[in-house]
Amino acid sequence: MFFFNRGPQSRPIGLEWRSSSWLVTAVIGLGIAVDLLIYSVIIPVMPFQLELLGYSKVSSLTGWLLFAYSGGLVISTIPIAMLSERYNARQLPLIFGLFVLMGSQVMLMEAPNYPVMCIARVLQGIGSSMVWVVGLALLSDSSPPSMVGLQLGIAMMGLSLGMVVGPPVGGLLYSHFGFRGPFIFGISATFLDLIGRLILIERKDALVWGVDPAKTSSNEDNAPSLVMEAKAEEEIQEIPNTSADVEAAKDQEMAVSQESQPAADTEANPEIKISLVSVMADLSRSPRALVALFIIFVYGIVYSSQEPAIPLHLQRVWDLDSRAVGIVFIAAVVPTMFSAPLTGFWADKKGTEWPATLSLLFSIPWWVVIIIEYRLALFIAAFALEAFFTSGVMSPLTAELAAVSRGLDGVGYGHIYGAFNLVYGVGTSIGPIVGGQMYDHIERGWMALCLLAAGLLVLCLGLALFFVGSNPFYYRLRALQPVNKSEG
Repeated sequence: MFFFNRGPQSRPIGLEWRSSSWLVTAVIGLGIAVDLLIYSVIIPVMPFQLELLGYSKVSSLTGWLLFAYSGGLVISTIPIAMLSERYNARQLPLIFGLFVLMGSQVMLMEAPNYPVMCIARVLQGIGSSMVWVVGLALLSDSSPPSMVGLQLGIAMMGLSLGMVVGPPVGGLLYSHFGFRGPFIFGISATFLDLIGRLILIERKDALVWGVDPAKTSSNEDNAPSLVMEAKAEEEIQEIPNTSADVEAAKDQEMAVSQESQPAADTEANPEIKISLVSVMADLSRSPRALVALFIIFVYGIVYSSQEPAIPLHLQRVWDLDSRAVGIVFIAAVVPTMFSAPLTGFWADKKGTEWPATLSLLFSIPWWVVIIIEYRLALFIAAFALEAFFTSGVMSPLTAELAAVSRGLDGVGYGHIYGAFNLVYGVGTSIGPIVGGQMYDHIERGWMALCLLAAGLLVLCLGLALFFVGSNPFYYRLRALQPVNKSEG
């Protein structure tokens, strides 16, 4: 679909900038922001609205509403991913998804009872899955291989932007205009997103006119790959020559060659179409893919498990209302807007193992600090640092999945980000239920919730040390061992 075209056979107006990777990144980032805004706008609102309607155990009920959203996302992810790759279509599903989001918001706004609210949230999840699966695939299609991490990191800023805008605006509009206020704002934001998606031109359509947004000069594309390959070879040579280490070194060399391969190589045989079973089988044979998907699954759990509990925790400990809860979200989430592009840029320059592993390591202590019920300022500062480091893991992991897909014949970006969306959706389905039930039924529910999250992240850190990146941290440390011994 072309918008602002002169005719069916003529060159589209503004072809270069409308198909550019930077415009695609901006539009997909906006789509993610709008999606998270719609998702999060009810977080400070729904517990108070349900109490107003006479419901009890509102933390659990809010958790089920968040579960309904993630459930819709999960059930729609696989068909969307497979259809997107089979028909090589990106723009039309993105536009259709927005109309689903608009309709679901109207339905939720006018819902007469709780079951209808749940159905509306399921439809919201279905619309959102089109943003995540198809949007990230379109972004990876249109980005030069040496810039995929940075572009994904910039787009992932939408996660933080949506979480910054959604809760405070939702609380403010709810307090001034009632239950409909937040949803009217969400529908307006969705319409703005629709304009951006209509302007976009997919890479496959731009190639018809001789424009390739993913192409850069040979020097730009080759330099980072050669640097990464040279560094990996140097580090591999320093590893002791045991048989196990030799095999690990060979695996690393193969991973480096796959990661540095241009995206165009995977398009040499675009006729390859494989089944869902084959896609999952290929991914299951890649430890890098499995570990990246598992960490994304855990991120979905820990990220969403707090959402039904935070408003009630802040109300119980510091007596905050919906507007004040929204302000706390602003102070805590703003720093995360910078972690995604920073870790994405770092992943492009040094490899995904550095930002992914260190983000996990530095996030864990702050999950323990937010248990302390001392001063609100301490909670906000710790919450901000916890969110900054935890969210920093997403950009390198999405870049990691892009690198893996380039080394698997027949597995496209739609497939790999379909798997991403599936495990993330399952995680965000489980998280709110776990969080709501733990907070309502355990005496120190908030502490139990935070300790569970910290424990899961410790497990992820252990896996990242061995399996994330073309040259994981474990092998880097093994390479340094002989040097340390000789110096001693």
